[in-house]
Amino acid sequence: MSDAQRPDTLRPETLIATAGVATDPAYNSVSPPLHLSANYGWNDPLDKPQYDYARSGNPTRTQLEEALAALEGAARGVVVSSGMAALDLVLNLVDPGEIVLAPHDCYGGTHRLLTARAKRGQFELVYANQTDPAELEAAFARKPKLVLLETPSNPLLRITDIRAVVAHAKGCGAIVVADNTFLSPVLQRPLDLGCDIVVHSTTKFINGHSDVVGGAVLARDKALGDDLAWWANCTGVTGAPFDSFLTLRGMRTLFPRVERQQATAGDVVSRLAADDRVANVYYPGLVNHPGHEIAKSQQNGFGSMFSVEFAENVDVIELLRNLNLFTIAESLGGFESLVCTPATMTHAAMTPEAREVAGISDRLVRFSIGLEHTDDLVRDIETALDRAVDSGAGKVAYLSSGATSKCA
Repeated sequence: MSDAQRPDTLRPETLIATAGVATDPAYNSVSPPLHLSANYGWNDPLDKPQYDYARSGNPTRTQLEEALAALEGAARGVVVSSGMAALDLVLNLVDPGEIVLAPHDCYGGTHRLLTARAKRGQFELVYANQTDPAELEAAFARKPKLVLLETPSNPLLRITDIRAVVAHAKGCGAIVVADNTFLSPVLQRPLDLGCDIVVHSTTKFINGHSDVVGGAVLARDKALGDDLAWWANCTGVTGAPFDSFLTLRGMRTLFPRVERQQATAGDVVSRLAADDRVANVYYPGLVNHPGHEIAKSQQNGFGSMFSVEFAENVDVIELLRNLNLFTIAESLGGFESLVCTPATMTHAAMTPEAREVAGISDRLVRFSIGLEHTDDLVRDIETALDRAVDSGAGKVAYLSSGATSKCA
């Protein structure tokens, strides 16, 4: 292999376009084959092969793990069955009595998992506003074992200074875990900024086609990655071969998808920000966003997620009902544009009090921009807004009373 072909010399776009291509030793197929076998034969009872049982290892899953590790700059990756499984996997690194420091405004499913695990005594839990230096310093004074970052945050797109958190963590030997789902390695590489572990819901941008549920954990240090892989095998949370096959296929278009979606999101945001029916737009690409400069320093772009808090005269329920191009659904990062009300959907598992502390109001609407044309998306929002304003603002109480979501 020439120097020009070595993985460490290739651009990330090339890495993902060529991952596993034409490596089939049996038939030299260009597309990597799908290995569905649950178990593998041994040539000798004392000679364990590379793969023996699919929970422990699978060639298709290995290809996805290696591709993700290459994109994030990790020493080892572990592919698991969902984004929540990825988060739960890293919690195996914490013992009872040790502290997990988490963002106060994290994704609702993360909040639910951490709170439930802490109630059972698996660890002590501290929530903090990680964008507030004083609050962050007070939280680190308690010497956490594991620090979870979510930047940009879901759904308010708050930006945490990753380098500052890493500096604090080094002082107490804490493991720093970054949820990079919102940006993907196209727009942010937390391991390069000093984090120890990156987690993804690969359901989102990584796969990009809304047809696979999966997750991944990427470790900067191989020994830490091996520990996580041991726990994944022990608990049985590893991802299925067919899901890995589809996810790797979806990743082939990750860079052009993310770049196109980001460009469209920026255009939609700029037009919404000028509308007097909009009270606040939460998007780090806006120069007046509090985290704009930090985002510029640690990200390669601002992404395609944003949230909007609408004015008092807008009925957000009617707004969503009158959108045609945006599908009302949880999840994000797919080819299709989605919209949701976090209070009743993605963050319904949080108590009203916890949502209030996090700043998640009943008027907040989260948008995930897909691959549709900008003009069509803007026209759809404006038409729905016209009808929602005519309906008035009489259904805000309905939002809080209808929180039945499983928080996907």
